[in-house]
Amino acid sequence: MLVAAVLDADPHAFTALVSRYRDAYTRFAVRMLGGSHADADEVLQSAFLRAYRRMDSCRDPERFGAWLYQIVVNECRTYATRRARRERRFVQEPGDYGGAFVAHTATNTALRDEIQRALDQLAPEQREAFVLKHVEELSYDEMAEITGIGVSALKMRVKRACEHLRALLETPNHV
Repeated sequence: MLVAAVLDADPHAFTALVSRYRDAYTRFAVRMLGGSHADADEVLQSAFLRAYRRMDSCRDPERFGAWLYQIVVNECRTYATRRARRERRFVQEPGDYGGAFVAHTATNTALRDEIQRALDQLAPEQREAFVLKHVEELSYDEMAEITGIGVSALKMRVKRACEHLRALLETPNHV
């Protein structure tokens, strides 16, 4: 098991763990942080460092992925809170939309950007629940384990997020 190897100071074991989880957690962090790959990379670096330092507190190595996901979720929340405080301190220039979107090479860039802008308008707890359920495709039990929030509350958040997204996306020029 890789967790045991990390605890035994195997220098390659943690690299293997990062490789295993990086893509899925990057996708989650990008969605949670307004589409910014740079912000997601910063959050993931912090999360992986925190996980490495606290590896001995992972009580169930078989559930390492869920344990790490919880760290990533918390790091996203912390980063988003700090960013919001920082943005309130500075006056933005007219036309500056804050969180710039990374250009995608796919042909459906406009649709993807529209969906991301709609996601950005959700309350953070609704966005988190929606992304965990519909982007990461986690079960409600897995979501509850990661977030520490009850299943019924998560279901309500996902339902409200879907309703809000539907209304935003059906309204022309919602942004």
